[in-house]
Amino acid sequence: MPRALSNGMELEYDTFGDPDGPVLLLIMGLGTQMTAWHPRFCGMLADRGFHVVRYDNRDCGLSTFLDDCPPPDIRAILSGDTSTAPYRIADMARDAAGLLDALEIDAAHIAGASMGGMIAQQFAIDHPTRVRSLCSIMSTTGDRSVGRGAPEALAALAAPPPRDRREAGERGVRSSSVLGSPGYPAAPEELRERAEAAYDRSPRSDGFARQYAAMLASPDRTPRLRAVTAAALVVHGADDLLIGRDGGEATAAAIPGAELLVIPGMGHDLPEQLWLLLTDAIAHNAARADDRVTAPGAAPTAPVPSSTAPAAPAGFPGSGTGGPGHSG
Repeated sequence: MPRALSNGMELEYDTFGDPDGPVLLLIMGLGTQMTAWHPRFCGMLADRGFHVVRYDNRDCGLSTFLDDCPPPDIRAILSGDTSTAPYRIADMARDAAGLLDALEIDAAHIAGASMGGMIAQQFAIDHPTRVRSLCSIMSTTGDRSVGRGAPEALAALAAPPPRDRREAGERGVRSSSVLGSPGYPAAPEELRERAEAAYDRSPRSDGFARQYAAMLASPDRTPRLRAVTAAALVVHGADDLLIGRDGGEATAAAIPGAELLVIPGMGHDLPEQLWLLLTDAIAHNAARADDRVTAPGAAPTAPVPSSTAPAAPAGFPGSGTGGPGHSG
Protein backbone atom coordinates (compact mmCIF):
# COMPACT_ATOMS: atom_id res chain seq x y z
CA MET A 1 0.00 0.00 0.00
CA PRO A 2 1.18 3.57 -0.65
CA ARG A 3 2.24 6.09 2.00
CA ALA A 4 1.88 9.85 2.09
CA LEU A 5 3.75 12.49 4.06
CA SER A 6 1.22 14.50 6.09
CA ASN A 7 1.67 16.92 8.97
CA GLY A 8 5.05 15.41 9.76
CA MET A 9 3.63 11.85 9.69
CA GLU A 10 3.85 9.09 7.12
CA LEU A 11 0.32 7.76 6.67
CA GLU A 12 -0.40 4.38 5.11
CA TYR A 13 -3.45 4.53 2.86
CA ASP A 14 -5.19 2.85 -0.04
CA THR A 15 -8.07 3.62 -2.38
CA PHE A 16 -11.10 2.03 -4.04
CA GLY A 17 -13.16 3.08 -7.03
CA ASP A 18 -12.92 5.58 -9.85
CA PRO A 19 -10.20 8.20 -9.19
CA ASP A 20 -12.41 10.74 -10.96
CA GLY A 21 -15.33 10.19 -8.57
CA PRO A 22 -16.07 12.31 -5.51
CA VAL A 23 -13.65 11.44 -2.72
CA LEU A 24 -14.92 9.78 0.45
CA LEU A 25 -12.32 9.76 3.24
CA LEU A 26 -12.83 7.04 5.88
CA ILE A 27 -11.31 7.54 9.34
CA MET A 28 -11.10 4.67 11.83
CA GLY A 29 -11.21 4.64 15.62
CA LEU A 30 -9.02 4.18 18.66
CA GLY A 31 -6.23 1.67 18.12
CA THR A 32 -7.98 0.31 15.04
CA GLN A 33 -6.31 -0.12 11.66
CA MET A 34 -7.79 1.14 8.41
CA THR A 35 -8.43 -2.46 7.38
CA ALA A 36 -11.37 -2.45 9.81
CA TRP A 37 -13.12 -0.63 6.96
CA HIS A 38 -13.65 -3.97 5.24
CA PRO A 39 -12.67 -4.06 1.54
CA ARG A 40 -16.16 -5.24 0.59
CA PHE A 41 -17.69 -2.34 2.52
CA CYS A 42 -15.33 0.03 0.69
CA GLY A 43 -16.25 -1.65 -2.58
CA MET A 44 -19.94 -1.05 -1.94
CA LEU A 45 -19.20 2.64 -1.45
CA ALA A 46 -17.11 2.65 -4.62
CA ASP A 47 -20.07 1.10 -6.46
CA ARG A 48 -22.05 4.19 -5.45
CA GLY A 49 -19.57 6.32 -7.36
CA PHE A 50 -17.18 7.34 -4.59
CA HIS A 51 -13.42 7.33 -4.82
CA VAL A 52 -12.85 5.82 -1.38
CA VAL A 53 -9.70 6.60 0.60
CA ARG A 54 -8.96 4.84 3.90
CA TYR A 55 -5.83 5.27 5.99
CA ASP A 56 -4.08 4.36 9.23
CA ASN A 57 -4.12 7.10 11.83
CA ARG A 58 -0.82 8.11 13.44
CA ASP A 59 0.23 5.64 16.15
CA CYS A 60 -1.65 2.80 14.48
CA GLY A 61 -1.19 0.17 11.79
CA LEU A 62 1.59 0.99 9.35
CA SER A 63 1.60 4.77 9.81
CA THR A 64 4.13 6.69 11.91
CA PHE A 65 4.39 5.77 15.60
CA LEU A 66 5.56 8.49 17.95
CA ASP A 67 8.10 6.31 19.68
CA ASP A 68 10.01 9.19 21.25
CA CYS A 69 7.03 10.49 23.21
CA PRO A 70 6.94 9.66 26.93
CA PRO A 71 3.88 7.71 28.05
CA PRO A 72 0.90 9.93 28.88
CA ASP A 73 -0.36 10.17 32.44
CA ILE A 74 -4.00 9.18 31.92
CA ARG A 75 -4.98 9.82 35.56
CA ALA A 76 -3.56 13.34 35.40
CA ILE A 77 -5.34 14.00 32.11
CA LEU A 78 -8.64 12.86 33.60
CA SER A 79 -8.00 15.28 36.47
CA GLY A 80 -7.49 18.17 34.07
CA ASP A 81 -3.71 18.22 33.64
CA THR A 82 -3.32 17.54 29.91
CA SER A 83 0.40 18.34 29.71
CA THR A 84 1.46 14.73 29.08
CA ALA A 85 -0.86 14.21 26.10
CA PRO A 86 1.50 14.32 23.09
CA TYR A 87 -1.19 15.51 20.67
CA ARG A 88 -4.89 16.23 20.36
CA ILE A 89 -7.77 15.24 18.09
CA ALA A 90 -7.16 18.49 16.18
CA ASP A 91 -3.67 17.24 15.28
CA MET A 92 -5.17 14.04 13.91
CA ALA A 93 -7.64 16.11 11.89
CA ARG A 94 -4.65 17.98 10.46
CA ASP A 95 -3.20 14.60 9.48
CA ALA A 96 -6.36 13.95 7.45
CA ALA A 97 -6.12 17.37 5.81
CA GLY A 98 -2.47 16.74 4.99
CA LEU A 99 -3.34 13.43 3.39
CA LEU A 100 -5.81 15.20 1.12
CA ASP A 101 -3.05 17.71 0.30
CA ALA A 102 -0.66 14.90 -0.59
CA LEU A 103 -3.30 13.33 -2.84
CA GLU A 104 -4.09 16.74 -4.40
CA ILE A 105 -7.71 16.61 -3.22
CA ASP A 106 -9.34 19.95 -2.49
CA ALA A 107 -12.42 18.67 -0.66
CA ALA A 108 -13.95 15.34 0.28
CA HIS A 109 -16.90 13.64 1.92
CA ILE A 110 -15.66 12.73 5.40
CA ALA A 111 -16.84 9.72 7.42
CA GLY A 112 -15.41 8.53 10.71
CA ALA A 113 -16.20 5.76 13.19
CA SER A 114 -15.84 6.15 16.97
CA MET A 115 -12.64 8.16 17.58
CA GLY A 116 -12.63 8.54 13.80
CA GLY A 117 -15.99 10.30 14.16
CA MET A 118 -14.37 12.72 16.59
CA ILE A 119 -11.61 13.38 14.07
CA ALA A 120 -14.19 13.86 11.32
CA GLN A 121 -16.12 16.35 13.48
CA GLN A 122 -12.92 18.27 14.22
CA PHE A 123 -12.03 18.23 10.53
CA ALA A 124 -15.39 19.84 9.73
CA ILE A 125 -14.75 22.46 12.42
CA ASP A 126 -11.19 23.32 11.42
CA HIS A 127 -11.33 22.78 7.65
CA PRO A 128 -14.90 23.70 6.67
CA THR A 129 -14.18 24.47 3.01
CA ARG A 130 -12.73 21.00 2.51
CA VAL A 131 -15.81 19.09 3.73
CA ARG A 132 -18.41 18.11 1.15
CA SER A 133 -20.42 16.16 3.72
CA LEU A 134 -19.86 14.77 7.21
CA CYS A 135 -20.80 11.37 8.62
CA SER A 136 -20.09 10.66 12.31
CA ILE A 137 -20.63 7.01 13.25
CA MET A 138 -20.89 5.63 16.84
CA SER A 139 -19.12 8.71 18.21
CA THR A 140 -19.68 11.66 20.55
CA THR A 141 -18.96 15.36 21.00
CA GLY A 142 -16.28 15.31 23.69
CA ASP A 143 -18.78 16.42 26.33
CA ARG A 144 -18.08 13.94 29.12
CA SER A 145 -21.67 14.03 30.33
CA VAL A 146 -22.81 12.12 27.23
CA GLY A 147 -21.61 9.03 25.41
CA ARG A 148 -20.46 7.31 28.57
CA GLY A 149 -19.48 3.66 28.26
CA ALA A 150 -20.80 0.80 30.35
CA PRO A 151 -18.25 -0.65 32.82
CA GLU A 152 -18.07 -3.97 31.01
CA ALA A 153 -17.38 -2.23 27.68
CA LEU A 154 -14.65 -0.04 29.17
CA ALA A 155 -13.10 -3.13 30.76
CA ALA A 156 -13.06 -4.89 27.38
CA LEU A 157 -11.40 -1.87 25.77
CA ALA A 158 -8.75 -1.73 28.51
CA ALA A 159 -7.83 -5.42 28.37
CA PRO A 160 -4.06 -6.10 28.06
CA PRO A 161 -2.81 -6.22 24.48
CA PRO A 162 -2.40 -9.67 22.96
CA ARG A 163 1.06 -11.22 23.16
CA ASP A 164 0.73 -13.30 20.01
CA ARG A 165 -1.54 -14.11 17.08
CA ARG A 166 -3.56 -16.69 18.98
CA GLU A 167 -4.30 -14.28 21.82
CA ALA A 168 -5.28 -11.62 19.30
CA GLY A 169 -7.85 -13.95 17.78
CA GLU A 170 -9.29 -14.93 21.15
CA ARG A 171 -9.49 -11.32 22.30
CA GLY A 172 -11.35 -10.44 19.10
CA VAL A 173 -14.01 -13.02 19.94
CA ARG A 174 -14.26 -11.99 23.59
CA SER A 175 -14.48 -8.27 22.94
CA SER A 176 -17.21 -8.79 20.34
CA SER A 177 -19.37 -10.50 22.94
CA VAL A 178 -19.43 -7.18 24.82
CA LEU A 179 -18.92 -4.50 22.18
CA GLY A 180 -20.54 -6.12 19.17
CA SER A 181 -24.06 -5.78 17.83
CA PRO A 182 -26.45 -8.06 19.71
CA GLY A 183 -28.93 -7.95 16.84
CA TYR A 184 -26.27 -8.85 14.26
CA PRO A 185 -23.71 -11.20 15.82
CA ALA A 186 -20.78 -12.33 13.68
CA ALA A 187 -19.54 -15.92 13.61
CA PRO A 188 -16.69 -16.51 16.10
CA GLU A 189 -14.44 -17.92 13.39
CA GLU A 190 -14.89 -14.76 11.33
CA LEU A 191 -14.10 -12.53 14.31
CA ARG A 192 -11.02 -14.61 15.07
CA GLU A 193 -9.78 -14.41 11.48
CA ARG A 194 -10.21 -10.63 11.36
CA ALA A 195 -8.34 -10.13 14.62
CA GLU A 196 -5.54 -12.45 13.56
CA ALA A 197 -5.22 -10.69 10.20
CA ALA A 198 -4.98 -7.31 11.94
CA TYR A 199 -2.29 -8.70 14.24
CA ASP A 200 -0.37 -10.11 11.27
CA ARG A 201 -0.47 -6.73 9.54
CA SER A 202 0.69 -4.77 12.59
CA PRO A 203 0.94 -6.23 16.09
CA ARG A 204 1.90 -2.90 17.65
CA SER A 205 -0.41 -1.54 20.34
CA ASP A 206 1.87 1.01 22.01
CA GLY A 207 0.16 3.91 20.24
CA PHE A 208 -3.17 3.13 21.89
CA ALA A 209 -2.44 5.09 25.09
CA ARG A 210 -1.32 8.16 23.13
CA GLN A 211 -4.47 8.12 20.99
CA TYR A 212 -6.59 7.67 24.11
CA ALA A 213 -4.81 10.60 25.74
CA ALA A 214 -5.57 12.71 22.66
CA MET A 215 -9.27 11.97 23.06
CA LEU A 216 -9.29 12.81 26.76
CA ALA A 217 -7.21 15.97 26.39
CA SER A 218 -9.30 17.44 23.57
CA PRO A 219 -12.02 19.97 24.43
CA ASP A 220 -15.75 19.52 24.08
CA ARG A 221 -16.58 20.18 20.42
CA THR A 222 -20.24 21.06 21.04
CA PRO A 223 -19.98 24.87 20.82
CA ARG A 224 -17.98 24.76 17.59
CA LEU A 225 -20.13 22.04 16.04
CA ARG A 226 -22.98 24.55 16.06
CA ALA A 227 -21.13 26.46 13.33
CA VAL A 228 -20.72 23.44 11.02
CA THR A 229 -22.62 24.01 7.78
CA ALA A 230 -21.85 20.76 5.95
CA ALA A 231 -24.64 18.26 5.34
CA ALA A 232 -24.25 15.93 8.30
CA LEU A 233 -25.35 12.41 9.14
CA VAL A 234 -24.94 10.93 12.62
CA VAL A 235 -25.23 7.14 12.95
CA HIS A 236 -25.40 5.36 16.29
CA GLY A 237 -26.27 1.90 17.52
CA ALA A 238 -29.16 1.74 19.96
CA ASP A 239 -27.24 -1.03 21.77
CA ASP A 240 -23.78 0.58 21.84
CA LEU A 241 -22.23 -0.10 25.25
CA LEU A 242 -18.92 1.66 24.60
CA ILE A 243 -20.20 5.08 23.50
CA GLY A 244 -23.75 5.56 24.72
CA ARG A 245 -26.50 6.46 22.32
CA ASP A 246 -26.82 9.93 23.88
CA GLY A 247 -23.36 10.73 22.49
CA GLY A 248 -24.74 10.38 18.97
CA GLU A 249 -27.91 12.25 19.87
CA ALA A 250 -25.84 15.13 21.29
CA THR A 251 -23.71 15.23 18.13
CA ALA A 252 -26.78 15.47 15.90
CA ALA A 253 -28.35 18.10 18.14
CA ALA A 254 -25.20 20.23 17.96
CA ILE A 255 -24.89 20.28 14.15
CA PRO A 256 -27.54 22.40 12.39
CA GLY A 257 -29.72 20.31 10.08
CA ALA A 258 -27.98 17.02 10.92
CA GLU A 259 -29.83 13.77 10.29
CA LEU A 260 -29.75 11.19 13.07
CA LEU A 261 -29.94 7.49 12.31
CA VAL A 262 -30.26 5.28 15.42
CA ILE A 263 -30.10 1.60 14.54
CA PRO A 264 -31.76 -1.00 16.77
CA GLY A 265 -29.59 -4.04 17.42
CA MET A 266 -26.35 -2.26 16.51
CA GLY A 267 -23.55 -2.06 19.06
CA HIS A 268 -20.06 -0.63 18.71
CA ASP A 269 -19.14 -2.23 15.41
CA LEU A 270 -20.22 -2.24 11.77
CA PRO A 271 -21.87 -5.61 11.13
CA GLU A 272 -21.90 -6.91 7.59
CA GLN A 273 -25.67 -7.27 7.72
CA LEU A 274 -25.91 -3.47 7.93
CA TRP A 275 -23.41 -2.50 5.25
CA LEU A 276 -26.16 -1.93 2.68
CA LEU A 277 -28.08 0.34 5.02
CA LEU A 278 -24.94 2.24 6.05
CA THR A 279 -23.61 2.75 2.52
CA ASP A 280 -27.05 3.89 1.35
CA ALA A 281 -27.21 6.37 4.25
CA ILE A 282 -23.74 7.76 3.48
CA ALA A 283 -24.63 8.12 -0.20
CA HIS A 284 -27.93 9.82 0.72
CA ASN A 285 -26.10 12.33 2.90
CA ALA A 286 -23.59 13.04 0.12
CA ALA A 287 -26.51 13.66 -2.25
CA ARG A 288 -27.98 16.10 0.28
CA ALA A 289 -24.68 17.97 0.18
CA ASP A 290 -24.73 18.06 -3.60
CA ASP A 291 -28.31 19.37 -3.52
CA ARG A 292 -27.19 22.21 -1.27
CA VAL A 293 -24.50 23.16 -3.77
CA THR A 294 -26.82 23.06 -6.79
CA ALA A 295 -29.67 24.81 -4.98
CA PRO A 296 -28.12 27.32 -2.56
CA GLY A 297 -30.55 28.65 -0.02
CA ALA A 298 -32.83 25.62 -0.24
CA ALA A 299 -34.33 24.40 3.00
CA PRO A 300 -32.39 21.53 4.60
CA THR A 301 -33.75 18.02 4.44
CA ALA A 302 -35.86 17.13 7.46
CA PRO A 303 -33.89 15.07 9.98
CA VAL A 304 -34.58 11.38 10.39
CA PRO A 305 -36.37 10.88 13.75
CA SER A 306 -33.93 9.73 16.42
CA SER A 307 -35.88 6.60 17.31
CA THR A 308 -36.13 5.24 13.79
CA ALA A 309 -34.02 4.39 10.78
CA PRO A 310 -34.68 4.84 7.06
CA ALA A 311 -36.72 2.14 5.41
CA ALA A 312 -34.55 -0.85 4.59
CA PRO A 313 -34.15 -1.85 0.94
CA ALA A 314 -36.32 -4.71 -0.27
CA GLY A 315 -34.99 -8.04 0.88
CA PHE A 316 -32.68 -6.49 3.46
CA PRO A 317 -32.77 -8.18 6.88
CA GLY A 318 -34.20 -5.91 9.55
CA SER A 319 -36.19 -2.74 9.26
CA GLY A 320 -33.69 -0.05 10.14
CA THR A 321 -31.09 -1.65 12.19
CA GLY A 322 -25.58 -1.91 11.34
CA GLY A 323 -18.80 -3.87 10.31
CA PRO A 324 -15.86 -4.22 10.03
CA GLY A 325 -14.34 -4.56 13.46
CA HIS A 326 -14.59 -2.76 16.75
CA SER A 327 -13.14 0.65 17.36
CA GLY A 328 -12.88 2.99 20.26
